[in-house]
Amino acid sequence: MSETLVSNLEQQDSATALAKSDVLDQLLKPEVQEALTQLVDQLPKLSEMMALMTKTYELAQKVATDRVFIQDTVGGIQEVVKPLTEKVKGYASAAIEANDRAEQSDSVIGLFGMIKLLKDPELQKMLRFGQAYLDILGERRSQEK
Repeated sequence: MSETLVSNLEQQDSATALAKSDVLDQLLKPEVQEALTQLVDQLPKLSEMMALMTKTYELAQKVATDRVFIQDTVGGIQEVVKPLTEKVKGYASAAIEANDRAEQSDSVIGLFGMIKLLKDPELQKMLRFGQAYLDILGERRSQEK
């Protein structure tokens, strides 16, 4: 039993000695020495970066586990999204209603009807938007060339 123990210790010692010689061989290479010199020169910066990363990690951990903060954040996001959602729903319902009215109507819009429509403030607003949109697209296309 003691012979086995001695044999194991000798094997460990030879493995350790081999590993040490491999490390020493590596340390004798000029490129490894140059890399170590650069690493040592950068140690103050690396230390500062590690301290900052540690603080950032700790803050992220606190924020991720703070239920009140999470609820406040979700509430804030909902306050911003809710008005937008209501506006989109309003536009969608108006479009659906307009589609239903247009399908039910058999009236013909002639030339005089079109001229009358041109006076409608909502149509004027839409036409101004369309013109501005087309102007912007034209400007961007000319900038790309």
